[in-house]
Amino acid sequence: MRPQELRCIRCGTGYPVGELFTGCPRCADEGKPSNLEVRYDPDELAAAARRAHAAAKAGAGPESMWRYLDLLPVSARNAVSLGEGATPLLAVPRLGAALGVPNLYVKDESRNPTGSFKDRLAAGAVSAARELGKKVVVGSSSGNAGAAVAALAARAGLGCVMFTTAQFPLAMKTQMAVYGTRLIAAPSIKDRWSLMEAGVTRFGWFPVTVFRFPYFGSNFYGIEGYKTMGYEIADQAEKLPDHIIYPVGAGDAFSGGYKALAEYHAAGIIDTVPKMHAGEIYGPLEHSLAENLDYVEDMPAPEPSVAISVASTLSTYQALNVLRRTGGSARSANNAELLTAQHDLARLEGIFVETSSALSVAVLPKLVADGAIDPDATVVAVLTSDGLKDPQTTADQLPEIPSCGTELGSVVEILREVYQHVDEPI
Repeated sequence: MRPQELRCIRCGTGYPVGELFTGCPRCADEGKPSNLEVRYDPDELAAAARRAHAAAKAGAGPESMWRYLDLLPVSARNAVSLGEGATPLLAVPRLGAALGVPNLYVKDESRNPTGSFKDRLAAGAVSAARELGKKVVVGSSSGNAGAAVAALAARAGLGCVMFTTAQFPLAMKTQMAVYGTRLIAAPSIKDRWSLMEAGVTRFGWFPVTVFRFPYFGSNFYGIEGYKTMGYEIADQAEKLPDHIIYPVGAGDAFSGGYKALAEYHAAGIIDTVPKMHAGEIYGPLEHSLAENLDYVEDMPAPEPSVAISVASTLSTYQALNVLRRTGGSARSANNAELLTAQHDLARLEGIFVETSSALSVAVLPKLVADGAIDPDATVVAVLTSDGLKDPQTTADQLPEIPSCGTELGSVVEILREVYQHVDEPI
């Protein structure tokens, strides 16, 4: 669909469609950075949304996020895909029973081609880069975004420069490097952002991820790719959920998912927009809500977090906007809570996700205890990435594997003493 304008999420100022990737100039001048969003003709958008919804319900179109092509700002000839999207919405009754939320579902984004929800961002942004005639895409990442952008750039035949730092998991490093990306380790996170911005300014590279501090969000064309997660939740659910919980750092997927649901609501497809809640690590959004701020403040980090992908002391106005517009809440989780949620997902439902991905489940008991979510409500927790992205963090928390002898009796002894298994036979 052809965009009409770019509009600031915070102040509503409109700008011509193009490459204004440094956020709203007006809000930046006020010291309250805000992202822009792609806007379309509302009547055309509503008609396209109704067509896409009908097609999804009928099972028509590709089994990927590109089922929603007509709701995205790229043409079919420039759409780049590895089959991202169309991830399952799964009932998790055993986990729900354990948490006291019987109507619990998970949106499992670990099923995407590179193992995370970032494939949707990358597909949207890389496709837009092709639409605009760009030859090189650039990002800053130590994990999922880097792998996704590198893979989609390779698929599109575009050059990819990815700035990272020296300290990050081997699995992430390997996945980013194998796609042929120009992977460069900068001295610090802020250095990699400034270098990325210099490349955008001097060479015209197409940016996909955040690259300024205080940050305001990623590429707005990429966030349009994230919209498809919201469409899918609405189209896959037998009953529209009352609540949706996301792990939130910069809030790109959070903002995109909300935008999709708001578009479906405006088109008359759904009667209401679910309340959307943020799981975070250091609480910047929870602080902003508590203090009734119209911006997000940087928070202290009392301890390192195992949730590498979302362990940010800052968030964005675009995320705060979603919370305010839907009446949602934000809660934080510590390392013990994250690891417990990760293990519960695996042992009760057979779903192994990255620790940061388990954040949406880790904060659910707090949202229920505080009255933000009714235990009888229908809840969707978004799981963002695969557990094999950072296996060492999980492995460090697991017990040693006991060794048995050559006789079955030694096995039975281990089962009883180590695993407290008393039934015979198994």
